[in-house]
Amino acid sequence: MSQEPSGLVERMEHHQIAVYLGAMAAGALVGWAAPSAGPGLEHTISPVLGALLFVTFLQVPAAELVRSLRDGRFLSAALVVNFVVVPLVVAAMFDFLPADQAVRIGVLLVLLCPCVDYVIVFSGLAGGSSRRLLAATPLLLVVQMLLLPGFLYLFMGSELADIVEVGPFVEAFLVLIVIPLAVAWTVQAWAARQPAGQSFSDAATTTMVPLMAATLFVVVASQVPKLGDSLADVAAVIPFYAAFLIVMAFTGKAVARLFRLGAPAARAVVFTGATRNSLVVLPLALALPDALSVAAVVVVTQTLVEVLGMVAYVRLVPRLAPAEQATAA
Repeated sequence: MSQEPSGLVERMEHHQIAVYLGAMAAGALVGWAAPSAGPGLEHTISPVLGALLFVTFLQVPAAELVRSLRDGRFLSAALVVNFVVVPLVVAAMFDFLPADQAVRIGVLLVLLCPCVDYVIVFSGLAGGSSRRLLAATPLLLVVQMLLLPGFLYLFMGSELADIVEVGPFVEAFLVLIVIPLAVAWTVQAWAARQPAGQSFSDAATTTMVPLMAATLFVVVASQVPKLGDSLADVAAVIPFYAAFLIVMAFTGKAVARLFRLGAPAARAVVFTGATRNSLVVLPLALALPDALSVAAVVVVTQTLVEVLGMVAYVRLVPRLAPAEQATAA
């Protein structure tokens, strides 16, 4: 029987799902009670998210990334489920989405990009291979940023060129991905040479759960005041997000079976196919013109649905991909 963790950090990690749900509930309360705080909180999203991604990348050794590129079956499965299966699932539901352009752009932004942060946590809780997902993170980030403009064009057509600017996409990629990744690898090099660097690295990695909670809090608190008259349209996408989670559980399992993955890798594939990159694409939604501001709320709504869905996933995915069905490591 496992011992109850004693330190604050250990307790937060042990109860992280409750911590995340509490952070979102607190954010919703603050956003509703003090809507004037929304703009100020919105400015903190990128710094907090950048810190979160730095800590995430800090757990991906550069050498591990190179080794992960040799894990052909897992990487192929992750790429297929995220960039072949997911777009097909989104295409199947696209015509049934609310007609509002901002709502549709928000749904596309969030569903077409795989998660790179808390997916590692939830997959690990379900017995999935967190190591493989960590190592695949930079590749998934690069591929989604390369493919996202093309996917948006395919779904929305040439009209998208008139409303979406390339600049904010490039800026978000640099600020939220390139810089945190470069800093993380610099710290890794420092840690490999100096005890002080190792101490700093160890301390930084303990902030993962608090930073995730802080990110969820500021994201929800800053976006709730924007609901306004768009509540009905935003609520209308909730069934689509729930259906996406259900469909991706079974399609993820099918892809894992196609590539003959063992249970830990198979569970990781199910999670990477189901969890979406709402926190990283949120700055892209926030960069849209004011007329499309509801897109950001649509993105945040997916986070709310998904975190609740992950509570079920942690319990159900081990049954969906049981260890006795493993065929390979």
